[in-house]
Amino acid sequence: MASLPFTTPHFSHIKSTKPIKSIISNEPIHLIELNGTVKNRQTLYKTYFHTISSLCKDGQVPQAVDLLTEMDSRNLQAGPEIYGEILQGCVYERDLFTGQQIHAQVLKNGDFFARNEYIETKLVIFYAKCGAFEVANSLFSRLRVKNVFSWAAILGLKVRFGLNEEALKGFSEMQEDGFLPDNFVVPNALKACGALQWLGYGKGIHGYVVKVGYNGCVFVASSLIDMYGKCGVLEDARKVFDRMLERNVIAWNSMIVGYMQNGMNEQAIGVFYDMRVEGVVPTQVSISSLLSASANLGAIDEGKQGHAIAVLSGLELDNILGSSVINFYSKVGLVEDAQLVFDKMSVKDVVAWNLIISSYVQCGLIEKALNMCHLMRLEILRFDCVTLSCILTAAANSSNIKLGKEGHCYCIRNSLQSDVVVASSIVDMYAKCGRIDYARQVFSSTTDKDIILWNTLLAAYADVGHSGEALKLFYQMQLESVPPNVTSWNSVILGFIRNHQLNEAKEFFSQMQSLGVHPNLITWTTLITGLAHNGCQDEAVQIFQKMLESGIKPNTITISSVLSACTNVTSFRHGRAIHGYAIRHDLGSQIPVSTALLDMYAKCGYLSQAKRVFDNILSKELPVYNAMISAYAVHGQAGEALAIYKHLEEAGVEPDGITFTSVLSACSHTGRVNEGLEIFVDMVSKHHFWPSMEHYGCVVSLLSRSGHLAEALRLILAMPYEPDAHIIGSLLATCREHNEIELGEHLSKYLLELEPDNSGNFVAISNAYAAAGRWDEVSEIRDLMKEKGLKKSPGCSWIQIGEKLHSFIAGDGSHPNTEEIQATLALLGMDVNFSA
Repeated sequence: MASLPFTTPHFSHIKSTKPIKSIISNEPIHLIELNGTVKNRQTLYKTYFHTISSLCKDGQVPQAVDLLTEMDSRNLQAGPEIYGEILQGCVYERDLFTGQQIHAQVLKNGDFFARNEYIETKLVIFYAKCGAFEVANSLFSRLRVKNVFSWAAILGLKVRFGLNEEALKGFSEMQEDGFLPDNFVVPNALKACGALQWLGYGKGIHGYVVKVGYNGCVFVASSLIDMYGKCGVLEDARKVFDRMLERNVIAWNSMIVGYMQNGMNEQAIGVFYDMRVEGVVPTQVSISSLLSASANLGAIDEGKQGHAIAVLSGLELDNILGSSVINFYSKVGLVEDAQLVFDKMSVKDVVAWNLIISSYVQCGLIEKALNMCHLMRLEILRFDCVTLSCILTAAANSSNIKLGKEGHCYCIRNSLQSDVVVASSIVDMYAKCGRIDYARQVFSSTTDKDIILWNTLLAAYADVGHSGEALKLFYQMQLESVPPNVTSWNSVILGFIRNHQLNEAKEFFSQMQSLGVHPNLITWTTLITGLAHNGCQDEAVQIFQKMLESGIKPNTITISSVLSACTNVTSFRHGRAIHGYAIRHDLGSQIPVSTALLDMYAKCGYLSQAKRVFDNILSKELPVYNAMISAYAVHGQAGEALAIYKHLEEAGVEPDGITFTSVLSACSHTGRVNEGLEIFVDMVSKHHFWPSMEHYGCVVSLLSRSGHLAEALRLILAMPYEPDAHIIGSLLATCREHNEIELGEHLSKYLLELEPDNSGNFVAISNAYAAAGRWDEVSEIRDLMKEKGLKKSPGCSWIQIGEKLHSFIAGDGSHPNTEEIQATLALLGMDVNFSA
């Protein structure tokens, strides 16, 4: 920046001299004895000026002020340039107090100093740099003569205070006043454009930059990159970056941050590595951005390399860098490493504490999170809104309403409950703890409700299937001038689905599109999942196809959900097509997708293909093992199921309830009594897993099918649960096979007491009597079914010819080709009889 103009005043006669210590050697500097000539006075004045200037540049402002006092004591009047140097020194040190004293001295010296253009400008710059907005703005507004320096100071101040629109208005005014923005003003204007995301205005400034030739300035170019990055136009940011002849670390950082903030994490990491290749030493901003990009991608190796570079570069693990490292390790699930970094930080602020507490909450380690809260309080640090949100989230995730109430009480005692973030956390906590009435009370008592709070209660109602309440709340928020966003629409759709109101969900989905609200990935996934899980498999696949046509890319949840809708022969071709899509878009190796693919192939009868998917998974997790064991169990291949179970144990993967259900079911279907009983015993003794009703049911079925009715009955009587209809039904079916009439009658009565309106139970009892030749009882059961209005669910089969699916239901003759089908069947029957 060019020097400010000033006028040197005339000085009075100097009577004495005094030694001044050198700022370099600390030795006294003896001033020349004066004889009163003008030349000698100017020489002494210049000596004072240069010494004060050097002291200010070296950060020794108090010593400079001492010299100013000494000059006054010698009746050597300081000129504006000396006051300007000291004010500039106060700017370097952000020494507001000393600068205010100098300002007072200037005012005391009268209008000659107070109304000097140089001093006025320096005062505006000083107060602006020290963040004294009101004073700086007031002085600027009273300036008789504004210049490019005062404009630069006030515009920079407004940008730092977030008054970006005012800053850009001033940027236009200074040009109207005839001042051309220089390479110090332009970066501030570009920063304002980025904050406001005013791309058009930013491009206009870019044009000005090119016109006046500032595009060669590295600071201006870096600001252009930052502006385009914040506006989401990374192509233009990259063009500016690539055209730079010289790049400093700020330019590199701007490019990395731009990519990272726009979700282009791989590109951000790529630019970081390019920067390293160019030999540019990374700063804290570089490392922090790399860590954020690595965390977003789950790129553990890249993030660890970033941490290592920070250590090798000698970067201090302060609150900024330390928090970035903790955040990375937390997001990738390495909470122990996050704790190690936290422990090594010499100074920890509330942000660092909140990060480590949040990481424990996200990993479900509630006790450790609460212990960190206790240690935080011992450090005399107060919980803020983020801390309380973490505690309330921990209570919600663990359904610990006692902890949640304690957190709520703390909020009330410390007047935090009015914060909308905290209020949303409280509402969410009570809802997840099963007290949605308390959640509604907290919501109603919050005066300033934002969209997040409305959506939190909407999601709470939707999650429990209270679609009516969710819909009422949806309309109420609009009456209170809070327009719903796509999250609000998603919650209502979810509420309908949870309440099995699929038609309403589809209608609401259509309504949001007709009103110009574009469904996002969550909207599509919610509808696909709801349709697939409620028996509307074909519609689920159709919605998935429409989602792809709309340009929305599915994630692993979407793919898994639509694959669950492709679990019969008729939809198998769709499943294969989706498998191909997953492979092309690098989703096929994801555990949820692999598990869904395995399940889809198994249920469609392609067990070999399911095994191929299983074998191609390099890092197998429990869901994959469970899916493969279940596939073998359904296909009656108990030996293969047991082999996979053994492989699971050898790999050190701990089985869960689903694992044991699948293995026991496989043993039951194939009569492997010894293996099944051994696994049932190991379940408790080796794996310390308490059997559920479902596990007992598998063992009862295993024993009864192999003819061990007495042992099965003893197990039912000994288990800690009242037997359900499934267990009684399986035992009843065995009684029919082994002609145990008396036991069968007893079980039949008990079964009808458990489920008096289940037609399947009546059919099972009727079949048991029929097998024993007791036709009178069969007739009684049939009559009882008629009295209750129960009907046996008819058998159904289907076949797909080309693109058309043909369904056939027992006793139904509505198919348009029924006569031709019957005639063909008659001919086939004649051929069979003739062949026999």
